[in-house]
Amino acid sequence: MIDVLKALFAPGPAPRDDVAPDVAVAALLVEAARVDGVYDPAERRAVEALLASLFDLSPAEAQALRARGEAAQSEAPDIVRFTRVVKGAMDEDQRIALMEALWHVVLVDHDRDPHENALLRHLAPLLAVSDHDSANARQRVQARLG
Repeated sequence: MIDVLKALFAPGPAPRDDVAPDVAVAALLVEAARVDGVYDPAERRAVEALLASLFDLSPAEAQALRARGEAAQSEAPDIVRFTRVVKGAMDEDQRIALMEALWHVVLVDHDRDPHENALLRHLAPLLAVSDHDSANARQRVQARLG
């Protein structure tokens, strides 16, 4: 009985960051696209275009990375594992560029859902991006999208 209790409270194995940074970015973009309950072809194309731009990928490579991101996002219990990987792999300018990409995915349909706003407010500090930098990223995207 004591051994069972010891095993129950013994520290488990350390969590593995077995997700690659590019897949973590793709998963976060997919999460942003899906959070409002609509994940349409325009959002898929936007995710692919952003991945191609962020990682200098061909269209086929971006499509494959999007698919890996979709799989990782749908299997993950939360987004923290992705933000942890991204935060460790990207410098501040890259994380701000990612925040801009996340806003692009959210705003590509010209509709800001409350769930999308909540997600991006939640993601900014997890990615070590200030509210000010996130707001500026949103404004740049809004200006580009018209």
